[in-house]
Amino acid sequence: MTEIQRPDPDILLGNLQAEENRARRGKLKVFFGACAGVGKTYAMLSAAQQQRAQGVDVVVGIVETHGRADTMALLKDLETLPLKEVEYRHHLLKEFDLEGALARNPTLILMDELAHTNAQGCLHSKRWQDVDELLGAGIHVFTTVNVQHLESLNDVVGGITGVRVWETVPDHVFDEADEVMLVDLPPEELLQRLKEGKIYLPHQAERAIRNFFRKGNLIALRELSLRRTADRVDGEMRAYRRTKAVQSIWQTRESLLVCVGPGPGSERVIRNAARLAAQMEVTWHAIYVETPRLQRLPKRVREQILQTLKLAKDLGAETATLPAEDAAAVTVAYAREHNLTKVVVGRDLERHLWRRSFAERIGRLATDLDVIQVARNQRNPGEPDGKAQTLFFTQEYSRWPSYAKSVALCVLVTFLATPLRHWLELTNIVMIFLLVVMGVALRLGRGPAVLAAFLSVAFFDFFFVPPRFSFAVSDVQYLLTFMVMLSVALVIAQLMANLRYQARVAMNRERRARALYEAARDLSATLMPGQIAEVCVRFADNVLGAKTGLLLMDNENHLQDPVKAEGVLTTVDTGIAQWSFDHGEPAGLGTDTLAASPVFYLPLKAPMRTRGVLAIEPRQSHWLQVPEQRRLLDTFASLAAIAIERIHYVDVAQEALVKMESERLRNSVLSVLSHDLRTPLTALVGLSDTLGLESLSVPQQETVQAIHDEAVRMGALVNNLLDMARLQSGEVKLKREWQLVEEVIGSALKASTGALAGREVRVELPEDLPFVEFDAVLIERVLCNLLENAGKYTEPQAHIVIRAQCTDQTLDISVCDDGQGFPVGTEDTLFDKFTRGRAESAVSGVGLGLAICRAIITAHQGRIWAEHGVPQGSRFTFSLPLGTPPDLSVPPEAEG
Repeated sequence: MTEIQRPDPDILLGNLQAEENRARRGKLKVFFGACAGVGKTYAMLSAAQQQRAQGVDVVVGIVETHGRADTMALLKDLETLPLKEVEYRHHLLKEFDLEGALARNPTLILMDELAHTNAQGCLHSKRWQDVDELLGAGIHVFTTVNVQHLESLNDVVGGITGVRVWETVPDHVFDEADEVMLVDLPPEELLQRLKEGKIYLPHQAERAIRNFFRKGNLIALRELSLRRTADRVDGEMRAYRRTKAVQSIWQTRESLLVCVGPGPGSERVIRNAARLAAQMEVTWHAIYVETPRLQRLPKRVREQILQTLKLAKDLGAETATLPAEDAAAVTVAYAREHNLTKVVVGRDLERHLWRRSFAERIGRLATDLDVIQVARNQRNPGEPDGKAQTLFFTQEYSRWPSYAKSVALCVLVTFLATPLRHWLELTNIVMIFLLVVMGVALRLGRGPAVLAAFLSVAFFDFFFVPPRFSFAVSDVQYLLTFMVMLSVALVIAQLMANLRYQARVAMNRERRARALYEAARDLSATLMPGQIAEVCVRFADNVLGAKTGLLLMDNENHLQDPVKAEGVLTTVDTGIAQWSFDHGEPAGLGTDTLAASPVFYLPLKAPMRTRGVLAIEPRQSHWLQVPEQRRLLDTFASLAAIAIERIHYVDVAQEALVKMESERLRNSVLSVLSHDLRTPLTALVGLSDTLGLESLSVPQQETVQAIHDEAVRMGALVNNLLDMARLQSGEVKLKREWQLVEEVIGSALKASTGALAGREVRVELPEDLPFVEFDAVLIERVLCNLLENAGKYTEPQAHIVIRAQCTDQTLDISVCDDGQGFPVGTEDTLFDKFTRGRAESAVSGVGLGLAICRAIITAHQGRIWAEHGVPQGSRFTFSLPLGTPPDLSVPPEAEG
C-alpha cells in the first residue's frame, strides 16, 4: 500500500468549493503570544514593513504602541488611517473607522488587539467582527491575540493568574485564520523587559510583577500558547491527510483509540485507557464496531455497551458507533483517518486455534499501529458466575422461532420435492435446496441459514440419494457432492446475511439523511414558532421515536410554556429547562444533571445566542446513549435554533420597516399640515392686530385679544410641527459660529418672558466660559423650549435656575426648576414626539418641544437628558462639544 492514495471524490469536491470561498476572502494572519510584551505588535509591524518593501499596499488600521520607541519606529513610512470619534459617557473615544477602511480598500491592513471591544455607536461591538467584514471585502489582515483572550481558555487563564479577562475572541476566528505565527519569549527575558520599562511605565511594571506577571503565571501561559498552537498545527496536518488520502500513521503526536466490545470487563478497559490518556496528556477516541453477529445481542447487553460508551464520553473521549462487517478492518481505517497512533483493546478471555485474536488481526492489518492489550475482569461487577459464558446460548435461544421456521422450510421443501425425483435429476433437486438456504439467509439471518444448509445436505442424502432412507451412499462421488453442496450453502448463507445487514444499515442511513433533509427544508419555510414546533414533533416521532416540546424565551430571558402544536410534549419541567437554557448544557434523561427526569432537555444554540430548549421524551431511555443518535439530534437542534433565530430577525426587520414607514408618513403629514395651516393662522394674527381696540367695547376687546392669543399659540404649534419635519428630513443646515453662550441665554430669556409669567429665573454662569461653535438661532430655540416647558409645569411662585459648566470635552447647560417634575421611568421617553410629561394634564401642548430640542442637539453632535431635581422638580441638561476655539488674542503688531 502506498502512502498517498487517490483522494475521495466527495472530499476533493468539498475542498475545491472551500478553496473557491477562501479565494474570495482576504487572508488573516494572527500573531499569537502568551501575554502582553512578548513582541506581537513588533513582529506584526516588521512583517508589514517586509510586505511594503515588496510593493504591497499596506495601511495601519489601528496599532497600540503603548509608547514603546522601537515599536513606534516601525510605524515610519506606513500610512495610518484616521480614527473616528465616538461619544461614550460624555467622553469622545477614538475607534477604528471601518467605513473609511472599506472605502480606502488597501491590500493589507494592520489591526492590533483583535479581542478589543468597540465603544457603543460603532457598527460592530467587537473588533474581530470588523476584521471579518474586512476579510469579506477581500482585504488581507494582520492582527495580534494573547492566549488569555481565546474564549475556550479564558476561564483556565483566570484560574491560573487570578485575573479574569472580559474581552475574548471566539475560537473559530483563531482556528479559521490562514496563518498563525507564535511570538514567544522566555519568562526571564520578559520579566527583564518589564523591569526595564519596555512594556509598562515603571510604577505600573512593579504592580504587574506582583500580580499578573509572576514567573509561574508566565510559564503556565507560555505552555498554554504552545499547546494551542500545536493543536492548530495538528488540525492542519489532519486536514492535509484527509485531502491527500494518506493511509499510513504519522507519529507526530501520541493519541489513543479504545475499542469497546460486548464481552465482560469493557468498563475496566475504558478506565485504564482514560488513565493512560491522562498520564500521556493526549486525546483519545472510543469506538464500538457493530458487526452483523453483534446485532443479535440481547437488549441487556446492548444497553451495557451504550453505558460503556457513555462512560468513555464522560471521561473525555470522542465516541462513535460504526456498523461494519470486519471489526478489525474498520478499527484500522478509523485510526488512520484520525491519525491515532495507539490502539487499546481488552485481552481476549478465550483463545481459539482456528481464529486469531482481535489484537493480532489489527497487528497484521496495520504494522504501523501500536496495539496495547489491557487486562479485563472475567465478569462484570455484580454479575453471577457463568452469566457471561451463557451469553451465546441466551441470544440463540431468544431467536428460536427463526430456527424453527428454518427447520419447517427444509421439511416442507423435502416433502414437495419427493414426488419430483422421478422427473428431475438429483442436481436440480440440489438447486432447490440451495434456493431454500438463500431464502432463509435473506429473511431469517445467518444462524438459521447455517442450520438450513446442514439440514438440506442431510435431507438430500436421506431422502434422495440411493440407497434411500439411509445416510449410507452407494457411490463415493456423492461425498464430493455433499461437501460442495454444504460449502455452497454456507457461502450463500454468509453472503446473503451480509447483504441483508448492509442493506439495513444503508436503509437506516438513508432514512436519517432523508429525514434531516426534509426537516431542513420544512424549517427553512417556517414563519411562526408553531410551525417549527410541528416540524420538531414530526421529526422526533418519525425518526427518533420520541415526543418533543419546544420552549422559547421571552424578552427577559425566561422560558415560556411549550409552543402549542398538534402532538407536542406538554409534561415538561420548566425548572430543568430553565437550567439547561441558562447554562447552555443538556440536562435531564441521559445526562449527569437531574438524570432521574424522563425528559431530555437540549438547549437550542443559534449563531448569535441560545434561543430556547428542546424537550424530548424517548420511548426507550437508552436511545440517547447512542452517539450517532445524539449527533443526529444535535444537528437537528442546530437547524431548529437557526430557524428560530431567522424568524426572530424577520420580526425585527418587519417591525423596523413598519416603524420607518410610519415615521416617514408622520413626517409627511406634519410637513403638509404645517404649511397649509401656517397661512390662515398668520392671517388671523394680522387681522386681529388691525382691529382698533379703542373703538370696541370691553367684551369685544376681550374677544379680539382671545382670538389673537389663540392664533399666536396655534401658530407656535404649527411652527413646532414644521421645524420637527424639517429637522427629521435633514433640510436644516447649521450655521455654526464661535460665540459665547451668555448672549444666547439672554436672548432666550427675553423671548420667553410671556411663557415664564413672572417666575423667578436665576442664571449661574462661570466667568471663564469659553467660546463654543454652534447655531445661535437653534440653540436659542432649545433654551426657549426648555424655559417654556419649565413655565408650563411649575407654579407661578416657582424658581428656575440656568447653569453652565465645562467638562474636559463638553459645555453642559442645564435648566432646573422646583415644580412637580415628571413621572419616574420616563426620562428617555420624554424626548419622543407627541409625548407629554403628564398624559392627562390640562396644560396645553402637543408634546413636540423636547423632541425638537433633542433633534437640534443631536445635529450639533451633543446629547440631552432629563433628571429628577433635588428635592423635587426636574433638570434638563444638554451638552455641546467644545472643540478648539480660534485664537482671538491681538497680535503685538496690531497693538502698536
